[in-house]
Amino acid sequence: MPTLKIVMAQVNPLVGDIQGNTELVIETVRQAELEHGADVVVFPELTLTGYPPEDLLLRASMEVRINRALKGICSASLQAAVVLGYPRLVAGRVFNMAGVIDDGELTAEYAKQHLPNYRVFDEMRYFLPGDSSCVVRLRGIKAAITICEDIWQLEPMLQAKQAGAQLMLNLNASPFHIGKVEERRELLHDRAREGQMPILYVNQVGAQDELVFDGASMAVSAEGEVMAQAQCYESQLMPVEISVADGQCTIIEGDKEPEPERLANIYQALVVGVRDYVNKNGFKGVVLGLSGGIDSALTLAIAVDALGKERVEAVMMPFRYTSDLSKNDAADEAQRLGVRYQSISIEPMFEAFMAALEDEFKGTSRDTTEENLQARCRGVLLMAISNKKGYLVLTTGNKSEMAVGYSTLYGDMAGGFDVLKDIPKVLVFELSRYRNTLGEVIPVSVIERPPSAELAPDQKDEDSLPPYDVLDDILEMYVERDFSAKAIIEEGYDADVVHRVLRLVDINEYKRRQAPIGPRITQRGFGRDRRYPITNGWKLGD
Repeated sequence: MPTLKIVMAQVNPLVGDIQGNTELVIETVRQAELEHGADVVVFPELTLTGYPPEDLLLRASMEVRINRALKGICSASLQAAVVLGYPRLVAGRVFNMAGVIDDGELTAEYAKQHLPNYRVFDEMRYFLPGDSSCVVRLRGIKAAITICEDIWQLEPMLQAKQAGAQLMLNLNASPFHIGKVEERRELLHDRAREGQMPILYVNQVGAQDELVFDGASMAVSAEGEVMAQAQCYESQLMPVEISVADGQCTIIEGDKEPEPERLANIYQALVVGVRDYVNKNGFKGVVLGLSGGIDSALTLAIAVDALGKERVEAVMMPFRYTSDLSKNDAADEAQRLGVRYQSISIEPMFEAFMAALEDEFKGTSRDTTEENLQARCRGVLLMAISNKKGYLVLTTGNKSEMAVGYSTLYGDMAGGFDVLKDIPKVLVFELSRYRNTLGEVIPVSVIERPPSAELAPDQKDEDSLPPYDVLDDILEMYVERDFSAKAIIEEGYDADVVHRVLRLVDINEYKRRQAPIGPRITQRGFGRDRRYPITNGWKLGD
């Protein structure tokens, strides 16, 4: 019974580095040949540019660079056939393309037919859709090639089946959100049974700005059963052996890497998001304000897990309202994690600002202005350290705070990357407890005491916000599921609380537009997949 060895190349390309990505492809194919005896190596969607390339696709030299890359792969004397993705200009039109390179020749190309234009995707801005299937013979097997969104639609599978395909290769750059692996598995189960053929689903790993790609490439039998699965979040060569008999392809069961459970999965996505943003952008390390609160505590743990303690610096910036407990907890966590730590009081600079503003503030009473000024003093300190040392400032605001504007522009929002931007407050507590199961680095008192910004005497978050479990439920319905105020109230929530929360979300869009990016882990984060006008006359209601 003849067999075919296909290797799913789960790689982490760098967006825009076409030469580097080309070298990655060639090195990966050679490794797959040497270690696994690969007959075919399949890469993710748009491997040569990385995903998503966005407006780099509009650069005039893109066509020249892609053609050079393809020629380089063709001339690399590779023994295995290579299936990979790239953008392609044809007759003045740009397509999201997959090509087959075999025996030094580009033997076939397929243009993606279904272009996603929702959530984080806007492929219709750049590409035109293809209109036909592509079935190629790879070492005697008729393989259909599709790209990402094509597998979410039935038509490309039916086209492949009608064209006599025995196997489908699906190239992906599918970003993570909670529950995504389960969605893919269910989809592939249904699609394989509909086409009566196995599917090799190849996904990329790594992070690109706010998107995190979790990998988990998998091979599914014609009956929809997962026969092999790559690990999450790590580059990997996953060999898949396929036997052929009576015109039918059968996947021989291979390794199935276990998937992380829910909290471990989310935590690892955040670690990858930080690691790749810092490393791909060439920062020497990171610095963050360590307040003694839970948000900065979790952010510090993630940063150390992503980069190592040697590349992380934490700064406590106390003021007259900062409790001894906060100071002690911050120092304790920094010591447990082994990071560089220092304490710099903001009292002198706050007083200097207040003296300079004395005439401006004459006749007024203290309000949030003075609270915001404290946060801005801290932001100035962190940005100065960032400039001097080449460190990225990690901000520590969570999704609940960002939603209702419980943050200070040019203060605690000053920085380059917000690790918890898409993490609701209740989930912050869950992730902190989870991280402590791997080694107790976050003091228990940080997790157990009521959250406070400590910008005023005896201040607590719930003095001005609903309890976080209530707030997060309302935000999830409004932000991620587009519920109206009326629909949320009908779920049993107090009308006054609902209207107040929704109003806070709406009026703070201007803040979020100026906020740092952060890794996306829900189906709708505050970033590229939620675009509301700052100036608008929309009224809350139905």
